[in-house]
Amino acid sequence: MQEQSRINKQAWEYRAYEFWEKRDGTPAEYAAIIKQDPAACLKKHRRHFEDVAGKTIANICGSNGRKAVPLALLGADVTVFDISEENAKYALELAHYAETSIHYVVCDLYAIDLERYRDTFDLLYLEGGILHYFADLERFLQILFTILRPGGQLILSDFHPVGRWIDADLTYRPRYFDQALQSGDLAYKTHFTDAEQTDFPDVSVRYFTLSEILNGVIATRFTLERFDEHRGWNGENIPSEFTLLATKPLEGSNS
Repeated sequence: MQEQSRINKQAWEYRAYEFWEKRDGTPAEYAAIIKQDPAACLKKHRRHFEDVAGKTIANICGSNGRKAVPLALLGADVTVFDISEENAKYALELAHYAETSIHYVVCDLYAIDLERYRDTFDLLYLEGGILHYFADLERFLQILFTILRPGGQLILSDFHPVGRWIDADLTYRPRYFDQALQSGDLAYKTHFTDAEQTDFPDVSVRYFTLSEILNGVIATRFTLERFDEHRGWNGENIPSEFTLLATKPLEGSNS
């Protein structure tokens, strides 16, 4: 396992299950909410999943199943790939209580079995801030291209590279073109007390510019279909996230 992956696996297996219960409730409680309206749980991306019954979907770094379980309830055959055993435990319990099923593969995505999953999935869904955990963006995107079937679609939603460096008070931190790996706080660290936070391991991240992301997708031979930028949760007039849609050409089979 690569050093960045090893660091991030250790971090994401530190009290993750406990965090999901803090934020979302027990798997049984959260499942009851999801079952009321699975499509609503997909939020701004729900329009991309209006007809997923019978389709195979890979939810990359799908964490606690908050998107995989709604998609399964809508009739999709969903496989989550994630590095954390704690995330898997919560997600599988969530699927159980939601009376559906998902496949969950705990692995370093760099080490995914490409022969097994080559040209397999109709849709790849990545959301919630993922790219910075993969310093080798070229290799990461090539893996995505390989496991997507020809004609399949990539739905990638991530933090906007510009918005990431603008603080809540609109102060800009001039780090946009930094390329080095750096240590960062685990995403849910602040949900614990100050005393507890001292024991949290750091994650290892590498941030990308918008041109690195777009050019990486194009260089991997995806066909870029659409790129949307999103405001912050409170409607701030700065780009907070983006959603990128791309397809794998029909002649792009890896067989």
